[in-house]
Amino acid sequence: MTSASAGSYASLAAHRDRLDRASRSAQVADIVREGILDGAFRPGTRLSEPDICAALKVSRNTLREAFRTLIEERLVVHELNRGVFVRIPSAEDVSEVYRCRRVVECAALRDHPRTGADLAPVRDILERADRAAAQNDWTGVGTADVDFHRAVTALNESRLLDALMSNVWNELRLIFHVVADPNAFHHPYLRRNHEVFDTLARGDAAAAADMLAEYLGDAEAQILGAYATIDREY
Repeated sequence: MTSASAGSYASLAAHRDRLDRASRSAQVADIVREGILDGAFRPGTRLSEPDICAALKVSRNTLREAFRTLIEERLVVHELNRGVFVRIPSAEDVSEVYRCRRVVECAALRDHPRTGADLAPVRDILERADRAAAQNDWTGVGTADVDFHRAVTALNESRLLDALMSNVWNELRLIFHVVADPNAFHHPYLRRNHEVFDTLARGDAAAAADMLAEYLGDAEAQILGAYATIDREY
């Protein structure tokens, strides 16, 4: 079981001024969600009600309402008589996430000649990932990787698909935090992101989609391999 440091809770206090009475629980959910997705509260961490309430100066009722939102988003789980924990996605969750990604992202690439969606946002994210890699910020590379695939999905030009995929990206961020070495995981996929993008930019959408399908299969297999040690890590 993972424990959060005192500094993780203290860092929440910096966001206290974002709270107002009208949407207090929603804003608490936003702040805690950011802490989970950024890795301050890692999968398996017990979220202390007293510490969060003290950091954000909110009531337990407000926090519990925020927790209900995060439970619905599959970011946390409530365990009877034990409290609320950051959720650890299962191996089955990993396979489901990647199955969904293959359907949605590969379709976005194959259909790009028809939609003609702007590739500039995808290129910009790759440049941001390169800058993070140059600074050995592999957590930043991981965040940019999710943003890259979010931008690929947006090539579908479907607001409904973007909304439906929102929880998938959040769950993927949780899955990434389970991987012990972000450098070893993200380094080869940054290069492969460039290869997929370059192929699409040259106009070979079908080949880009096939490359991405193979890439996602490899990533899924690597993550499932890492899950073999999950009992020791958590």
